[in-house]
Amino acid sequence: MRRKDREVTDVVSIVSMIQECQIIRIGLADGDFPYIVPLNFGYAVQGEQITFYVHGAMAGRKYELMKRNKVCSFELDTPLKLECIYEQKSVTMRYRCVMGTAAIEFLEGQEKQHAMDAYIMNRYEETRAFEYDRRVLEHTAVAKLTVLELTAKVNPVSDERSK
Repeated sequence: MRRKDREVTDVVSIVSMIQECQIIRIGLADGDFPYIVPLNFGYAVQGEQITFYVHGAMAGRKYELMKRNKVCSFELDTPLKLECIYEQKSVTMRYRCVMGTAAIEFLEGQEKQHAMDAYIMNRYEETRAFEYDRRVLEHTAVAKLTVLELTAKVNPVSDERSK
């Protein structure tokens, strides 16, 4: 990382950053160009190991690429504020972001049901107590993304620097 002064290495701080994010973007290999897909997600933390859970149709480009190449890149971010620094005549975006690589594993049976309920549905207030039609899981792919590498970076707003 070029800007070591912005690097975040503390797992508790990184998990807090992940919690604030609504979307994970995964990058999948597809010939000469990467294929980037925004997804809602759930996650789990065990010690320092972070695992993401995503879901989607069991058909289509995303599904086929995930099946073909069992790894992906990922990115999550929270834009905080676009700031004009008048004294320096410069502009900067204040943000928090987490990026890395992960191994992809499709889940089945009880493990698939548990991931959907405990990590994805339970993450959002609106779906936490929602009784969805569980039969839809027969036609839904649920993928576990086990983080292999992770970096986190923050360019805090001025009043966050003192925290």
